[in-house]
Amino acid sequence: MIDQARQSVLSIDGVSKSYLMGEVTVKALHDISLDFGAGQLVVLLGASGSGKSTLLNIVGGLDVPDTGKVTFRGKDINASGEDGLTAYRRRSIGFVFQFYNLISSLSALENVQLVTELVENPMPPDEALRLVGLGDRINHFPSQLAGGEQQRVAIARAVAKRPELLLCDEPTGALDYTTGKLVLEVIQKVNCELGTTTLIITHNVSISGMADRVITLRSG
Repeated sequence: MIDQARQSVLSIDGVSKSYLMGEVTVKALHDISLDFGAGQLVVLLGASGSGKSTLLNIVGGLDVPDTGKVTFRGKDINASGEDGLTAYRRRSIGFVFQFYNLISSLSALENVQLVTELVENPMPPDEALRLVGLGDRINHFPSQLAGGEQQRVAIARAVAKRPELLLCDEPTGALDYTTGKLVLEVIQKVNCELGTTTLIITHNVSISGMADRVITLRSG
């Protein structure tokens, strides 16, 4: 992984989150405290329902904790309300989800361009696609790409923003083992070459060997 001082870039301090499901209160997270170093590749393991996605959504500013706080580069991400969270997501976060969410009427290049138009100093879209091994597929549409290639377009779209945090929620969940392994190798390459702090959540223990750090969640 990238050779640099592992100063903390992201801190989670006493975060708890509950949801009301019917008449039942479900505790997704309970008093979670973690620190993440700059440039680390961290794998979050845990069974379904262990709170992995909830934690990632809170870190990414898609959800807010009931108690506790998330600090990014010394600033509470929730301190400035929804406008502050929107700016944080736009400038600092790249998301990769299980499903690719590509626009079918746009080419791979155009799908990546959509994101680069929203941020300052983006990576050129063709460069982002070359980084993930799709330099020869930039003009192909999603329907012309295999599942693993579509996921790599989604990764290129996420990293073209030059985010400081790359958050991956089950990025190989819809792929077979061999294709999933290739996608994970692409994420690892991005982490190494760009120094992007990367969090990958999964229930697949076999990928933990690629990580700088492995965290296992058990029922929040």
